[in-house]
Amino acid sequence: MEIQGALEGIKVLDLSRMLPGPYCSMILADHGAEVIAIEDGRFKEDGLFFNDLNRNKHHMSLNLKTPEGKEIFYKLAEDADIILEGFRPGVVKRLGVDYQTVKKYNPRIIYCSITGYGQTGPVSDRAGHDVNFLSMSGVLGLIGEKAGPPSIPGVQVADIAGGSMNSAVGILLALYARERTGKGQYIDISMTDGMIGFLSLPHYFSKLTGNQPRVADTLLSHRYGCYNTYETKDGRYLSIGAVENRFWKRLCGYFNRTNYISLQYDEGKREEIIGFLREKFLTKNLVDWEKELSDLDVCYAGVQTLEGVLEDPLFRERGMVLEYPDSNGTPIRSFGIPVKLSETPGSIRTVPDEFGQSTRVILREAGYSKVQIDRFFADGVV
Repeated sequence: MEIQGALEGIKVLDLSRMLPGPYCSMILADHGAEVIAIEDGRFKEDGLFFNDLNRNKHHMSLNLKTPEGKEIFYKLAEDADIILEGFRPGVVKRLGVDYQTVKKYNPRIIYCSITGYGQTGPVSDRAGHDVNFLSMSGVLGLIGEKAGPPSIPGVQVADIAGGSMNSAVGILLALYARERTGKGQYIDISMTDGMIGFLSLPHYFSKLTGNQPRVADTLLSHRYGCYNTYETKDGRYLSIGAVENRFWKRLCGYFNRTNYISLQYDEGKREEIIGFLREKFLTKNLVDWEKELSDLDVCYAGVQTLEGVLEDPLFRERGMVLEYPDSNGTPIRSFGIPVKLSETPGSIRTVPDEFGQSTRVILREAGYSKVQIDRFFADGVV
């Protein structure tokens, strides 16, 4: 019998909204988990329903502030494996769907909470978004130009790397532990905590040199010519990552500057070398540089646009850019699954649900009659 992903047979109830939690549950769903995303219908029109994240999931509306809504949730939780939520600390307790309450119905439940600053500590109740978590963790202070303010990344690093991915790791660890102990457990994910680990190399180099890391002025951030970005003739940019001397040697040889080989990290010559490379890379368009450097093995890459990524043959071959029809047959272009398992690969099995699309189906499968379901809708329970 064909297995539909490594997590086939695992049931997830996802109470989270926006990006961190839904991205995590999408990872689980892509690898076979049955995911039911649950949101209050009052959020339907707020513009924060990122539907692409709902592939492979079912979506239902449920008002947890009603007694009937709570009872429906408890019924669903009885045979669930994982609950995921992203409210501020204390909210799920006030709603009556916190870990301590739910585990009375299902002692094997694995319950994961994603917050900005964690369940404990002096700022646990503070509101925040990606930029705030990057700021407090010290990561944002290392992003930007040397003479300018910190630059906010155009992607949500803390939300996804600090929140979604650490949650997925925690959930998988807890599932493995449950296989051995039979016990569920609670997972406390702080997106700010998750970003602290990104400081590992800056912290290492700080201890090594005795200098505090500064924006755009470290070994791996613009200080030297071998690890830098350069504008090209057509206004595009190229990155060079020739950290090891063997790569740097090839680049220097290409430019007939063998005298720079031993000066790779020379403090007195670094600005001269950067200036030389800036002048050289401005002489050709990005596409020409990519052809010139393709056979040199010097650690380079053109700085891609989103449009370029979507059209890049590498990502199409790797299955990272996909097209599939939506429920109306209209082609959807989406991103693929980065974790590629040989025996139990992930897959995109269903298109994203619309808001609350599966509510009736889920309630019917939970044992509720049509009359009961109609009343739930009429009473605002769902």
